[in-house]
Amino acid sequence: QVQLVESGGGLVQAGGSLRLSCAASGRTFSNDVMGWFRQAPGNERDILAAISRSGGSTYYAVSVKGRFTISRDNVKNMVYLQMNSLKPEDTASYYCAADRDALGIRTTQARYDYWGQGTQVTVSS
Repeated sequence: QVQLVESGGGLVQAGGSLRLSCAASGRTFSNDVMGWFRQAPGNERDILAAISRSGGSTYYAVSVKGRFTISRDNVKNMVYLQMNSLKPEDTASYYCAADRDALGIRTTQARYDYWGQGTQVTVSS
């Protein structure tokens, strides 16, 4: 049974930082491209960042590029999202997801096969 469990969300002031973690289990983690998405109430779920199987390639949405950093540890089966310079508009539920056996990074939500339950990030002004 595949499980993705996010942690690290919370309340932070604008300009602050948070580090989200996602623990993966139930399959060979290094076979999957991993992504972070977010969804605010009334909005669609959008991709923020993705990382290749080896960690050698990354993708960032324009809205977070330069502020967020995705990384992974294939020994610990973990993926991380370091979020700096947070803004109130970053307030949302954040999800990690796995694109099963993907050979390259894909940014379409429908391509991702496994999802975590989400962690809430709230940025106060």
